[in-house]
Amino acid sequence: MLDVRRLRILQHLAAYGTVAATADALHLTAPAVSQHLAALQKEAGTPVVEKHGRTLRLTAAGELLVAHTEVILAELAAAESGLAAMRGGRRGTVRISAFASAARTLVPPLFERLTGTDLAPDHGTGVARDLSLRLSVQEPDAALDELHKRATDLALVHSYTVLPRSVPAAWEQTVLMEEPVLLALHPDRAGLEGLAAGQPADLSRLAHLPWLTPGPETSCYEMIQRACGAAGFVPDIRASSSDFSVLTALAAADAGAVLVPRMALPDHTAPLSLHPLVRPVSRTVFTVSRAGTGRHPDLRAVLDLLHETATALDHRGGNRPVWPR
Repeated sequence: MLDVRRLRILQHLAAYGTVAATADALHLTAPAVSQHLAALQKEAGTPVVEKHGRTLRLTAAGELLVAHTEVILAELAAAESGLAAMRGGRRGTVRISAFASAARTLVPPLFERLTGTDLAPDHGTGVARDLSLRLSVQEPDAALDELHKRATDLALVHSYTVLPRSVPAAWEQTVLMEEPVLLALHPDRAGLEGLAAGQPADLSRLAHLPWLTPGPETSCYEMIQRACGAAGFVPDIRASSSDFSVLTALAAADAGAVLVPRMALPDHTAPLSLHPLVRPVSRTVFTVSRAGTGRHPDLRAVLDLLHETATALDHRGGNRPVWPR
């Protein structure tokens, strides 16, 4: 009979790539991991890993076992979540990986409402303030990788209409909000381009402008490249920063144009002229958790408050949320 603990080790090896990283993630020694893998191969009756240079890789049998292990672990997680819901109460730790603007805008209310501190009231909501939260600020791809490696419990990610993002079908997803991508210009520059305040902008008419973009390691950079490409030009990038507050400050100094998701607008900026696009680009913000974990009361509390905060923010139509009460 196959040992679930050893299947879990094989699943971690598939996610982390090396015996050393797998051992570190599971708080085991590398020899212990190797021994468990050898025992699993005996149980399976066929090799599940093979040497590839100085590393190990899964065989076809190993990949088959990992696929089934994902289902088994999801069912175990669902059972654990159901038991936790029957016991009631929220006393654990929820690890969150979120992209920067969501970490700035959507996550702070979670700490205010859920963590066990006496410094802030619960606004009479009756929400239990006994959860421990751990936040890691990550680009969406890195957040999903952490979820796959079981290094986080909840990934807060985004996708664009021009840049879809795929996640494993078995994972649980919840859409929080959809927001427009806006063109930000110095007001005088907007006037010179014939754009009245709030008027939709045709990017194909703005190819001559200098552009300000996030770093090429970000999906927001790729979004801008695709949006400009669809308008028939490659942007002339004059400044690059993964901090949208830097980019909008530069736009306010008439250094160039920037495409910015509404939620990424900083709370306080110099005057900017903001414009939706004639060919709209939008960003969908959503949560992803591993299959079977969504019913756990700790994670459920986080998801519910994220949805409330995102709904309040979306209805307000700005980048500053009204905390749900």
